[in-house]
Amino acid sequence: MLVKATDMGVRRGERWIIRHVELSVDRGQLIYLIGANGAGKSTCAKAILGLLDIDEGSIDRTPALEVGYVPQRLALNPTLPLTVRRLITLTGRFPGTRIESALASVGLHRLGDPPVTTLSGGEFQRLLLARALLHRPDLLVLDEPAQGVDMAGAGVLLDLIQDIRRDLQCGVLLISHDLQAAMSTGDDVVALVPHEHDERPFGLDDPYAGAARRAAGQA
Repeated sequence: MLVKATDMGVRRGERWIIRHVELSVDRGQLIYLIGANGAGKSTCAKAILGLLDIDEGSIDRTPALEVGYVPQRLALNPTLPLTVRRLITLTGRFPGTRIESALASVGLHRLGDPPVTTLSGGEFQRLLLARALLHRPDLLVLDEPAQGVDMAGAGVLLDLIQDIRRDLQCGVLLISHDLQAAMSTGDDVVALVPHEHDERPFGLDDPYAGAARRAAGQA
């Protein structure tokens, strides 16, 4: 198992953002984390990544786990002269062959080195994915990578993610609002549902929760 969260909870002040979350990702698996806005999906992902401390429960990670992360959004100053290859190497120095391989894996190797401001939404998300692949991750965490991307671009992204997990045999934790894609392509679905009076993340009155229970064979 690459990572396993048991009874995980994170709170802000007196308010629990997530609580009683059970989640695990193994090598080669595609796990969807779904839920409505405000359900705590990004908080859950950041806790898994070790970017947030948890307030209860535990997270077990395989030793020397290499993680690639694609954030929900990346704010860039449009006046900065960032090109494709400059952006992809901001997180470190990598051999040119690895950079070209990462760009090729997301279909951007023939793009040249244009300013990132000229990229479409789908191309920019693929560039962020290539940047995450430079680290040759065991676990790939993507926070709503298709947000702001048209339907065709979202389909291309999902196909690329499937190819990457097959080729690298990495685990993938994908945060998404796309319930249909989660049910049809995911190995498992974890649903987070905010309930003011129910600390448990599941609630049968929510369509996300019902679908996740069906995916787990609990309904």
